[in-house]
Amino acid sequence: MIRDFKPYLTHTVFSIISEEADKLGVEAYLVGGFVRDTLLGRTCNDIDIMSVGKGIDLAERVAERLDLTAKMVVYKNFGTALIHQDDLEIEFVGARKESYRANSRKPIVEDGTLEDDLSRRDFTINALAVRLNHQGYGDIVDLFDGLSHLEKRLLKTPLEANVTYSDDPLRMMRAIRFSVQLNFEIEADSLNAISVNASRIKIVSSERIADELNKIMLAPKPSFGFYKLSDTGLLPFFFTEIEALKGIEYVNGKGHKDNFIHTLQVLDNVALQSDNLWLRWAALLHDIAKPATKRFEPDEGWTFHGHEELGARMVPRIFRKLSLPLNEKMKYVQKLVRLHLRPIALVSDEITDSAVRRLLFEVGDDIDDLMLLCGADITSKNERKVKQYLQNFQSVKIKLQEVEEKDRIRNFQPPVTGEKIMETFGIGPCPEIGILKNAVKDAILDGIIENDAEQAFRFMTKVAADIGLNPIKP
Repeated sequence: MIRDFKPYLTHTVFSIISEEADKLGVEAYLVGGFVRDTLLGRTCNDIDIMSVGKGIDLAERVAERLDLTAKMVVYKNFGTALIHQDDLEIEFVGARKESYRANSRKPIVEDGTLEDDLSRRDFTINALAVRLNHQGYGDIVDLFDGLSHLEKRLLKTPLEANVTYSDDPLRMMRAIRFSVQLNFEIEADSLNAISVNASRIKIVSSERIADELNKIMLAPKPSFGFYKLSDTGLLPFFFTEIEALKGIEYVNGKGHKDNFIHTLQVLDNVALQSDNLWLRWAALLHDIAKPATKRFEPDEGWTFHGHEELGARMVPRIFRKLSLPLNEKMKYVQKLVRLHLRPIALVSDEITDSAVRRLLFEVGDDIDDLMLLCGADITSKNERKVKQYLQNFQSVKIKLQEVEEKDRIRNFQPPVTGEKIMETFGIGPCPEIGILKNAVKDAILDGIIENDAEQAFRFMTKVAADIGLNPIKP
């Protein structure tokens, strides 16, 4: 393992920090994720600088050298300063030691030594420091065997694990997140300590939990993270809806699939094809209402009728609880959850073009994402069954493409506008406008008329006559 970091200190900012730290008479170190990721061959644009005393003073001197004083942000309450240079984010802080109260993860902070500062960090691989002063420039300080743990791909806390996790329970989420992001093992005592302290996660804000969840979701194989969250007992404290998917129930010898395992398979299938965070959330939530809709019917076996509609209605509540954005992203997830069964229902040769048009109209530009989700939803241990499903699904894709090319339905707006209706009949805003617009829309989707302005206008005037509206004379 590399012990001289000097070859990686190529950016001029490091030599500037070195010079200014020596002038100021303080020890300065590069710490945290930049050191870890560089040694792992990963890119990192966040640079954390820790000085033993005078962290803000050092930041001010460096900002002046970089001609960035006007853009420097100082957080005096936290003793930190932030400088943005191009795509780099450089944060300065003085070395500190921390103590915690039982009901809060916010520490009581005091000035500290280098060892104080490194020992308070979450994992040994994040407790590596690189000396930036001229004397010893580039030397790696490794007080807790972090280099060895990097080599072994092991996550271990610098201090006793129960203390580390009890002090700041968010570190339990970070352990699992780093494990799935970096493909590291969590050291056995540390993993056990997460289970022991799982209930402490209740003092962490939903925003911080959601931030870690999103990073787990964006990992190459996010299911690893959710299995660890469940196995350690963390998941039930903030995401009971996912935990409730676990298990198989049998009646008369008939069982259903374990929807927890199935959901995580679908999530991994989507992750193989897309980095879209919100599409991954749709995969995670697509069957979220199955526990609430589960019924055993003697003639049918296990059913989950209406789980897609109930699931869509659950999405806003889940997003609100986890402090996820209640905006178009939430509506996108809700739409995919609601429609995730619709494409597979189009497999039958008897399905009409009208049904295809209505799906295209409802899903709009998200049709490709919906189809990706539906394809990912085809999971079974029976390879022959999966192969048949995928062949059927391919025929659905062809059918959608044919109707789309012919009828141009995706995101279409009825060719007759409200303004045109008011102008034609000499009326103001009224319910009849909505009636006529919906009649034209349905006629196009049902294939009664083509998606054509002239045909739509003729159809609209005919419907208008039926409800007692007549065009005004020119």
